[in-house]
Amino acid sequence: MINRMTTLMTSAALLALATGAGADTWRYAHEEAATEVQGVFAQKFKEEIEANSDHTVQLFPFGTLGESADIMEQAQAGILQFVNQSPGFTGALIPEAQVFFVPYLLPQDETQLQNFFRNSKAINELFPPLYAEQGLELLTMYPEGEVCMTTKEEVRSPEDLEGVKFRVMTNPLLVESYNAFGATPTPLPWGEVYGAMQTGIIQGQENPRFFLDSTKMYEVTDYITCIGHNNFTTALMANKQFYDGLGEEDQQLIQNATDAAFEYILGYQEELGKESFDNIKAAKPDITINILSEEERAPFMATSGPVEDAYIEMTGDTGKEILDQMKADLEEAKSADQ
Repeated sequence: MINRMTTLMTSAALLALATGAGADTWRYAHEEAATEVQGVFAQKFKEEIEANSDHTVQLFPFGTLGESADIMEQAQAGILQFVNQSPGFTGALIPEAQVFFVPYLLPQDETQLQNFFRNSKAINELFPPLYAEQGLELLTMYPEGEVCMTTKEEVRSPEDLEGVKFRVMTNPLLVESYNAFGATPTPLPWGEVYGAMQTGIIQGQENPRFFLDSTKMYEVTDYITCIGHNNFTTALMANKQFYDGLGEEDQQLIQNATDAAFEYILGYQEELGKESFDNIKAAKPDITINILSEEERAPFMATSGPVEDAYIEMTGDTGKEILDQMKADLEEAKSADQ
C-alpha cells in the first residue's frame, strides 16, 4: 500500500511539472528504459514530431510515472497523450489482445514476422475498435524480439518445467500457456522479478533477448532457453479524446511519425537481438544458452491447441474472429516471403 501511494505521489508531482510545459507539449510514457526498444521507438517518434511541427514530445521511461497499470490509467484519463504498452498488460482491458500469447502463433522467420506486422488486417482493422472502447486510439503494434526463458535448471522439455515457479505477467492466457508447458505460473510485477529470482521465490521467467541483457537477468540465472514460442509484441496508443480532437494535419503528423518509428525499430530490434547473447556471454561466460532443435520444440508446440481453445473460451466470437484473421494474415506474410 505504501509503495502504491509513493508511486502515485511521484506520478502526481511529475505530471504537475509536465502540465506546465504548455499545450504544444505532448506527454508519452512507455514500459522500458530510454535505451531499450520502446525507448528507442519513442525517441524516433519524438524526433519526427519535433522536426515536422511546433509540437514537443516529453518522454517518460519506465518507472518515472509508475508501473504499467499506472501509465495506462493516466493515458485513459488524458493525463498522458501517448502510451506504449504490451498487449500482455492490456489483457484485462482488452482480452482479445492476449492472442499474442498463443504459443507458436507468430513466425520465427524475421521477414515473415515483419510482413505480418506491416500488413495485418487483424491489427489494422479488427483491433482499433476494441481499443477505442477503452478510450484509446491504436496507432501501431510492433515486435520487440524473440522471447526466451531464464531458469535455474536446464530446460529441454516440458517435463523439466514441472514444479518450477515461473514468473509471468498478470495475463490469464500467459498463465494458461505456462500451465500447458508444465510450469507453475506465478504473476509478479516486473519490479519484483530480479529479487525473486535471486532469492529463489521463483525459478524462471521469460523476456525478449535484449531485455535479458539490459536488465542483467543473466546475473540471477544459469540457463537461457529459446523454444521459439513467441516474439514480444507491443502497441503504441493515444488517448482517443485527445486524438479525435486534433485537426487532420496533426493526425497525419502523428501517423507519419508512427510509421517512421515503426520502420526504424524493425531493423533496430533485429540487430539488438543478435547482439544481446554476445553481450551476455561476455558478461557471464559460464552461462548456458540453449536454442532448442525442432525435435525438442515439438512437445512445447503440441500445447498451442489447448491454449488457443482457452483463448476462444475467454474472448468468444470476437476473439475467434481475430485469431482466424491473424492466421490468414500470417499465411499472406509467409506467401509474400516466397
